Order: sequence, then C-alpha cells, then structure tokens
Amino acid sequence: MVVNEELKKKMLRYRWVIFGVLALAYFFVYFHRVSVAVVSSDIKAQFGVGASSIALLSSAYFYTYTIMQLPSGLLTDSWGIKKTAGVFTFILAIGAVLCGVATSFEMILLGRLLIGLGAAMVYIPVMKVLALWFRKYEFASVNGILLAVGSIGSLSAATPLALMSDALGWQEVFLLLGMVSVVTAILIFILVKDHPKDMGFPTIPEIEAFEKGEPLPETSAQEAKAEEKVPMGKALKDVFGSGLKFWPLAIWFFFMYGSIMVYQGLWGSQYFRDILGWDKGTYALTITFIGIGMIFGSPLAGTISDKIHSRKKVLVIGTVCYTAVWAALLLLMGECESELVYHALHFLFGFFGGFFVVCYAMIKEHFPTAIAGTSTGALNLFPFAGGAILQLLSGYMILDYSLSEYRSVWLFMLVGMVIACACIFLAKERTKEGA
Repeated sequence: MVVNEELKKKMLRYRWVIFGVLALAYFFVYFHRVSVAVVSSDIKAQFGVGASSIALLSSAYFYTYTIMQLPSGLLTDSWGIKKTAGVFTFILAIGAVLCGVATSFEMILLGRLLIGLGAAMVYIPVMKVLALWFRKYEFASVNGILLAVGSIGSLSAATPLALMSDALGWQEVFLLLGMVSVVTAILIFILVKDHPKDMGFPTIPEIEAFEKGEPLPETSAQEAKAEEKVPMGKALKDVFGSGLKFWPLAIWFFFMYGSIMVYQGLWGSQYFRDILGWDKGTYALTITFIGIGMIFGSPLAGTISDKIHSRKKVLVIGTVCYTAVWAALLLLMGECESELVYHALHFLFGFFGGFFVVCYAMIKEHFPTAIAGTSTGALNLFPFAGGAILQLLSGYMILDYSLSEYRSVWLFMLVGMVIACACIFLAKERTKEGA
C-alpha cells in the first residue's frame, strides 16, 4: 500500500489505544492472580476451611491458566486478537461475579477456575499486538510497561484490597470488579483491531521502509503469506523441538514465577500474620512493596535489554539477584521483625523478580511472527504450571502454621531458584547472525 506521513502517524497513535484497552484487562489478570493472599483469612473464617483448601483455591487460578496457554496461542493466531481477548475477558468477569455471590467454598473455587480460564487468554493476544503493531526494538520495552500495569494490579490486590474488603466486604469488591471487567470486554470488542490493515493502516515493515526511503521488498508479502500457513503440528514441533532455545528457559520460568506466586500470591502475608502477629493492614502494606518493585523493575529490564541487545545478560543478573533475596528472606525468618527491612527486601524481590519480562522478547526472537502466539503460549505453560504445582505442594507442607513449616517452604523455593540460575546460564540467545 501507499504509505504517507499522515497514515504513519495515525497507525502509531492508534496502536496505543489497542495496547491501553488490553493493558486494562491485564490489570485484572494480575489482581486476581494474587488476591487470595489478602482475603484468605476472611474466606477461612466464612467457610471454615484450612490451609490446604486456601492453597487449592489460590492454585485453582493456575490450573485453568496453565491448561489454556497452548490454546491461547493457537486461538490468538487463528481467531484473532479481538475475539480471543474479548470473549475470555468476559469469562473472567463471570468468574469474579461468581466469587462475589458465592455461598459456599465450592462456588468460590469454581469462580477462581473461571477467572483463571479468562485471564489465560489476555497476555498472548497482547504479545501478538506487540509483534504486529510495534517495532522489534520496542518489544521488550513495551512489554515491560505491560508488566508494570500488571504489577499495579497486584499492588491493588494488597493494601487497597485489604482496605476495600474491610469497608465493603470482600465479596462486594469481587462483584464490583466483575462488572468493571464486563465493561472492559465491551471496550475490547469496540476498539481492538487484529491487524493494521484492518483500519487501512500500513504495517510496521512498510512504515520502516517508508522512514528509510526504501521500497518494501517484493518478497516480504509472499513470505508473510507463507508464514501464515504454518500448520499447527509443525508450529508446536518447531517450538518444543528447539532444544536449548526453549527448554532451559521453560524450566527457569517454572521456578522463577512459581516462587513469586508462592510468596506474593499465597504464603508471604500469612507468614507475617501467623509468625510475627501483624494485622491485615500491616502485612498487606509490606506485600505491596513487591508490586512497587515490579512497577520499576519490569520496564527498566525491558529497556536495558533493548538498548544492550542482550536478553540473556539481563535475565542472568535478575535471576541471581532475585535468588539472593530469597536467601535473605530465609536467613531472617524468626530473627527479624522490622517492617522497614521487609519493605526493602520486598521491593528488591519485586524489582528483580520483574526482570522475567525479558524472557518473552528472548523466546520471540527465535521464532517467526506467524507463530508468535504459539511460541509464547508454549513458554507460558511453565510459569503458571509452577504457580499451580508449587502453591499446591507448599499447602501440604504447612499444617500447623509453625515457623519450621514456613522455613521449609522458603528453603524449597530457594533450592528451586538455584536450579533456575543454572538453567538461565544454559539458555540459548539469538545472536545478531541469527544463530
């Protein structure tokens, strides 16, 4: 198509509308992911359940989320961004409403499963948006902004959720969030477009050629068409059969993100309540610093990796530092009661934990755009499998809410992170030559 300055400006502006609407949906993805930690005491009191049930409830989100990662990639590549994100954001809303009206623990559990099902189909469509609407060198930076928005969601599920649940009731809060999510789904259907061509806009390759004063290579359209015909079986084989390009990163992500969810999403708050005797407002505030750390760490990590043109170096630094924070948390158990110390540690926990955002740029660079959804969905199986499995296992480790039991869980997470460190050193990064 003919590209001019006006079309270029319109395209580059409108992509932020699409990103903004999907980022709003992603806010709720993160909010629900960690929300059980703050309201767990309310749920236990209301329905008379124990630690293993709360662990099951928190991990239920990750069961459907994990199962839907491959379908998420495949549906995004076939259904399109708008339909996939819009339909499943509405399902997330139904799950939130169900939690808000639940009269039994089983109803809340079903609500969490539906929330996980809907939330699973938001991130991969956004990755497709970044692949189609943004330049390659913008990918990690914009993804960092997205993760910062998600971190604001997790931050909102700490102190703000505690305050709102005290003022309105925890179920009323979830009912309200469900209604807001319905509005978000409607906005997705109205505003989100699958491809720049759907609005008569030039594509990113066409804009880049226009900026350089070069004609679009005649073969580019043919190559894009050929890539779109990649069969599902071949796409999955290309990803899972890629050796060091995929598997070390996948195993690393299992422990990295799984350990974040064990602490931020489940046991961190309860440790401060059970062992240190802190009230809800105090322990919710200290957990809030994890979200604050991620708000700063995620976009910074993405920006640095774009500037130095190395994803692996950023991931190695982030992983080692995050593991060191876990070691500090373990060493301080039963020895430190300072809120200030834990605020600082939690900020660092979130800051370096947020470096995981760079792995999506790393995996994307190994595979063609036509299977961007499939490759990202395949990788995304592992962090949420980590969240589900590690949360569930940790629930069986805590029976009496004793210091020794919490210490065992912390040690378990630290060992997992040592494994993650080894894996990220083994992970293969795409070089400038494409190796």
